Amino acid sequence: MTKRFVIVAGNIGAGKTSITERVARRLGWQAAFESVADNPYLADFYADMRQWSFHLQVFFLGHRAQQHLALARSPQSAIADRSIYEDAHIFARALHHLGNLTDRDYRSYRTVFDLVVDNLPRPDLLIYLRAPVPVLLERIRRRGRDIERGITADYLALLERFYDQWLQGFDLCPVLTIHSDDLDFVNRREHLETVVQRMEEMLAGRQDLVFPSASSEG
Repeated sequence: MTKRFVIVAGNIGAGKTSITERVARRLGWQAAFESVADNPYLADFYADMRQWSFHLQVFFLGHRAQQHLALARSPQSAIADRSIYEDAHIFARALHHLGNLTDRDYRSYRTVFDLVVDNLPRPDLLIYLRAPVPVLLERIRRRGRDIERGITADYLALLERFYDQWLQGFDLCPVLTIHSDDLDFVNRREHLETVVQRMEEMLAGRQDLVFPSASSEG
């Protein structure tokens, strides 16, 4: 079978970890996730974002570059929860926008980011999970993570705007957009099967798809 490398992107609470786990289990693929428990900067970052934003972003850049290369080079198909591309285009940009990353540090980070990313193998597919901000907030509240208690609707809306702008120019691979508020791929097997079917269609060469259709959002 052809080796595949798929990345999952989306706002906080969109369902990235859930879909990564279930697709990997369903297809027998390798799964990779964000580094949180072994992140040496995370606690300091949440205590003083202005002081530690640059350090945190550099750590994530190195971690995700290693992960991306390992998954791309592995003979086994793989799916990754969160992409290296989001680090710069979404989260570092948000830190800079909110004043937690200085202009000097942001420019330096972006220079290194561009050099690293330009030499990475391209993924075969990007799955973008999308959900309305109120749905994201409720999911974040339900899972009750201490580090997420300060997340606001305004911050999630800012990230969503950055996602939209990033994906308008994203051309490294096909993009499958999934409205995760309309699908319950955690509890309903038929929804997971539909996601897998859409993935296989796109990996076989179909055009970019949105599932369910954008018209169902309202």
